[in-house]
Amino acid sequence: MRQTNQTQVAEFLLLGLSDDPHTQKLLFILFLGVYLVTVLANMLLMCLVQADSRLHTPMYCFLCNLSLADLCFSTNIVPQALVHLLSRKKVISFTRCAAQLLLFLILGGTQCAFLAVMSYDRYVAICKPLRYPSTMTWRVCVQLAAGSWTSGTVVSVLDTTFILRLPYRGSNSIAHFFCEAPALLILASTDTRTSEMAIFLMGVVILFIPVSLILVSYCHIIVTVVRMKSAVRRLKAFSTCGSHLLVVILFYGSA
Repeated sequence: MRQTNQTQVAEFLLLGLSDDPHTQKLLFILFLGVYLVTVLANMLLMCLVQADSRLHTPMYCFLCNLSLADLCFSTNIVPQALVHLLSRKKVISFTRCAAQLLLFLILGGTQCAFLAVMSYDRYVAICKPLRYPSTMTWRVCVQLAAGSWTSGTVVSVLDTTFILRLPYRGSNSIAHFFCEAPALLILASTDTRTSEMAIFLMGVVILFIPVSLILVSYCHIIVTVVRMKSAVRRLKAFSTCGSHLLVVILFYGSA
């Protein structure tokens, strides 16, 4: 499916991961299973935190926001991918593609920000326990949560603007199962170096800075834990940040 050189592309063809019908059925089962687990796990976590007053702490507040972002992130992509795996017409309108790209970037960037915020929360809790109640107040918690969503949104809007302002008048076949920035840049009918540089700089802001904050926080945490004389305290300290560290590894590892 191609458009003439004088006409702006009105829709994109998503080529997906495979053309083989049998493979598509297997992918449908796999995607559906992973999506259902993701939805149920995140909803269960948010319900448990809401129901148990003992979990009404800054750490679990951030965790609920992270779960919400992850739930929306999956819902933005997987349902459409499931429909396309079972249909012959795998097309998406330009407007829907733009919306999917924007939400993909917002939710992904927001998750990066929340992982950094959660590492700071663990740093204060373990390295400066006496200051934790006065430092991580609910006002600060709300400000950090709002800042995470805002930073993800601002960076993503800028990225999406640089991508969508480009003309798309050639091929409309996206070599993926959803609309992502690299795949769209390949289809642009003009030089993309300016857009690529802008996207790279925004990527540094939303990826490199959070990763740096996470690494610095955990370096301080490890040093503090190693200096603890009590084995029980060391075990408790590692257990409180172990789950967060696992989430960080899985998130950036899969990326």
